[in-house]
Amino acid sequence: MNFKFVLFVNFLSLVLGNVDWSEDEHPEKWFANARDHLEKMLHRKPNKNLAKNTILFLGDGMGITTITAGRILKGQLKGNNGEEEITNMESMDNVALSKTYGIDSQTTDSAATATAYLTGVKTRVGMIGLSGQAKIRECSPELENYKVKSILKWAKEAGKSVGIVTTTRITHATPAGTYAHTSYRN
Repeated sequence: MNFKFVLFVNFLSLVLGNVDWSEDEHPEKWFANARDHLEKMLHRKPNKNLAKNTILFLGDGMGITTITAGRILKGQLKGNNGEEEITNMESMDNVALSKTYGIDSQTTDSAATATAYLTGVKTRVGMIGLSGQAKIRECSPELENYKVKSILKWAKEAGKSVGIVTTTRITHATPAGTYAHTSYRN
């Protein structure tokens, strides 16, 4: 058994103690949860204001499983089983999923993912800001024809100010997806 896993399980048992999840056995709990959630959604007033600013939070590697793990931990730290918890991100009025697969791979890398997410165009693994017409690791004058615009470029063309904040180097594949055009991420 993995040592880190054993430490995590021991940590959870200390935090959670003996949790009684017996109310989970009763259908009434689940019907009440569903009814409360539906009522909240049905009485929500739509936001029809024009946004002054937009902030994109791009979590590299943050898929459904990572969000689920965070939700479960948040709930367990409160003494619940975890799945019934809602994260702050999930409670926002507008939440969406994005399919970021590449044209040559279902499980892609940060370069192709950033290109898909930030430009709306699928590309090949390892390439940033270029359409799939480009060939990996090929540097030629033709690459100019395969450049795709990111949402930051669109915003700039619309007269908006743009910026990038990152916890990694600015040339890393994910932040580079906002401005770069290269046939090989490295």
